[in-house]
Amino acid sequence: MIELEAVKALEGMGLEGDHRCTKSPGSARQATLISEEYIGQIVHFSQHAPITPGMLRRNLVIRNLNLTLLRHQRFTIGNALFEASGLCQPCSRMDETVGKGTVAAMLGHGGLCLRILREGRIAVGDDVTIVPPEGSTSV
Repeated sequence: MIELEAVKALEGMGLEGDHRCTKSPGSARQATLISEEYIGQIVHFSQHAPITPGMLRRNLVIRNLNLTLLRHQRFTIGNALFEASGLCQPCSRMDETVGKGTVAAMLGHGGLCLRILREGRIAVGDDVTIVPPEGSTSV
């Protein structure tokens, strides 16, 4: 895992250069999203520090937004359109990679799996904007 300042999200595929992009096109886990706050919770519950998104094998990191709000929603980051398809559960390798107890610490804090609905460039600092469902009206 490497940190990038910007990346291209490829519709129906994944993030350009990511191993999942060619491995599982069309899957519900084309990219993963976690929040800095969830990483803090994982550190707290696991007592392992520091923990980076790369150690948790998550692609995108946001802050100051409750990830539960994004579940089953469509949203943009940069000019790419995403849909949160569900929770991103930890795999057993987390205990090996980060340390014993990490899998348990990640339950409920593992982030979200994403589908990419529209190709686009995303960069560090881009806003996350929820896209209202078609046909809905705002009050």
